[in-house]
Amino acid sequence: MSCVNQILFLCTGNYYRSRFAEILFNYHAQREQLGWRAVSRGLNICVQNPGPISVHTLRRLDDLGIPVPLEHRFPIPAESVDFDSSNHIVAVKESEHRRLVESNFPLYRHQVEYWNIHDLDCSHPEEALDELERHIGGLLERFSIRVR
Repeated sequence: MSCVNQILFLCTGNYYRSRFAEILFNYHAQREQLGWRAVSRGLNICVQNPGPISVHTLRRLDDLGIPVPLEHRFPIPAESVDFDSSNHIVAVKESEHRRLVESNFPLYRHQVEYWNIHDLDCSHPEEALDELERHIGGLLERFSIRVR
């Protein structure tokens, strides 16, 4: 089945949470041939990140046996075209991202599903990534039902 639907995962820096969500979702959606593809973007990119992707993200994906490319892209800032080309939009933490969505992308404010996945300042990586896995599993179930 070819990919016809796109989900957009948003977080602040597109370095840790949204990147994990993107890679995890794509891995499972491709295996299940759901016809969905994920992309991720940042709402306020931090240029001080040490590298293109979080070590916590890479470590968890490795633990799950999910292959990741050797070369990683750097975080990408969100643009209106990302919202326009997506069938579903998720911001990973409402208290952190609603204000950024509403101020920078007000036309899309009612199209965003908000989760409550904490960043490293509020949660240990294992807890946050466990929660993201649960939420991604729920999305995959919802999208699987829509396809069948």
